[in-house]
Amino acid sequence: MTSSSRSRRSFLSSAVALSAAGLVPPLVWPEGSDAAQTGSARAASGLAPAGDFLFSPGLVYLQTGSLGPTPRPVMDRTIAAWNELEANPVYFGYGPHERAMEDVRAKAAAFIGCKLEELALTTCTTEGMNRVAQGLTLSAGDRVLTTDQEHPGGRVCWDYLARRHGVIIDSVVIPPGENDAPAILGRFAKSITPRTRVLSFSHLLSSTGLRMPVAELSALARSRGCLAVVDGAQAVGGIDVDVKALGCHVYATSGHKWLLAPKGTGLLYLSEELGTKVDPIALQSGRAAYSASSGVCNIPGVLGLASAIDYISAIGKTVIEAHNMALRNRLYEALAAVPKLRVMSAPPGPLASPLLTFALPDGIKSRALYERLLQEYKVVVKVVPAEWLNGNRISTHLFNTERDVDALVQALKGELA
Repeated sequence: MTSSSRSRRSFLSSAVALSAAGLVPPLVWPEGSDAAQTGSARAASGLAPAGDFLFSPGLVYLQTGSLGPTPRPVMDRTIAAWNELEANPVYFGYGPHERAMEDVRAKAAAFIGCKLEELALTTCTTEGMNRVAQGLTLSAGDRVLTTDQEHPGGRVCWDYLARRHGVIIDSVVIPPGENDAPAILGRFAKSITPRTRVLSFSHLLSSTGLRMPVAELSALARSRGCLAVVDGAQAVGGIDVDVKALGCHVYATSGHKWLLAPKGTGLLYLSEELGTKVDPIALQSGRAAYSASSGVCNIPGVLGLASAIDYISAIGKTVIEAHNMALRNRLYEALAAVPKLRVMSAPPGPLASPLLTFALPDGIKSRALYERLLQEYKVVVKVVPAEWLNGNRISTHLFNTERDVDALVQALKGELA
């Protein structure tokens, strides 16, 4: 039996057990579905059972990198938990559901490769990053080294420290279209000063999808006595992530993107070696989902997060990554035949990810192209922030197919001819 088959069997067993307990309805996969097939073999049809996603008819959704769609089985289990909670809020909220949320935390910890006591639940990546910045004791003149390609949600916490406490922010430049991990590593090494306390960087750049050399940057941070803080918003659920293998001190991610979980969920890994170096208000009473310092959270959403992790695990993280990369690489090759645009993301290989960005000439604005693709072709892509480049980004996930990618390419050829 393959690991994916075992995961799928575990998922089904979990669903049945929860249903028996009255929490959620059972999840039924269609007859003949085989989640253990490789990503490339399923690129034509997608990895998700038919009917699991609620897209508008004919919509081609290539925007998981901003907001991922929650599958119907995950929604059903979340709503069932909410219905039960409202039947007796105090009993369930401070009883079975509170205990179940600790099971969710354990499941999430195992999913990213850490211990239960190293994981806290959040509402999103940004909240996780904010907790880290608030929990650090940095003084005026201490420095944080980051990049000029960070998402604002992962950068604002450091800007806050700069404004409130005089912390200095240094930025490594990563020009869009330059996909050179050794060069990036070298720039980080040269930019570390005796007052640098934190290296903060993304796992996958939101701008171009470049896979950053996280393990190497984490090792560099450790060798210089700095903390390695990773914004993993674009990674968990889309690619296989093992925080221990990455070697970072901190890893923050969201449920609402590649995990396909209810919006308003997230994970924060804080390595046990940190001790009290990161000590935010929200964790003063411990890292349980509910505590005196965290307060009441989105209970149905947290229980739904477990369902989303089960959904991803039933298919298999490595299978999903292979599928996503097969579609992404198909798109990379096809865009070479589209006039006027230039692919800015890394070619197929170790630096590529399921995010792919292309730049447009000045005469064609990315916002206008986005609107045309949506209105005329029902294809959803992302407008890349103008401070990075004039272009659009595509993100392919387990529900996408070769047909989706080809539809985008044909639309682009029609618009840019």
